[in-house]
Amino acid sequence: MYALVEIKGKQYKAEKGAVLTVDKVDSQNGDAVEFDRVLLVADGEKTTVGAPYVAGVKVKAVVEDAFRDKKVKVLKFKRRKGYLRQKGHRQQYTKLKVEDIIGA
Repeated sequence: MYALVEIKGKQYKAEKGAVLTVDKVDSQNGDAVEFDRVLLVADGEKTTVGAPYVAGVKVKAVVEDAFRDKKVKVLKFKRRKGYLRQKGHRQQYTKLKVEDIIGA
């Protein structure tokens, strides 16, 4: 059984026991979180598609870790003009472990 769930505007495939890397969620390590924006639930032979969400279904997960990704460097450069601009960015992510799909 799996569910397609929308977390912070992005879609993820959630299965029991799966670890998802999502954009930063404002919770501490060990906190339980629930997501009710479930787009699809598949159970082997039966598939339920929401319009836009499946009513009464939630994905329960536990926050495992919060971390930052590798630095991405952004470079603007114009040759022969003495123009060079550099910026760096590190995206923040959260690891979620899916505990259960409730109501499916």
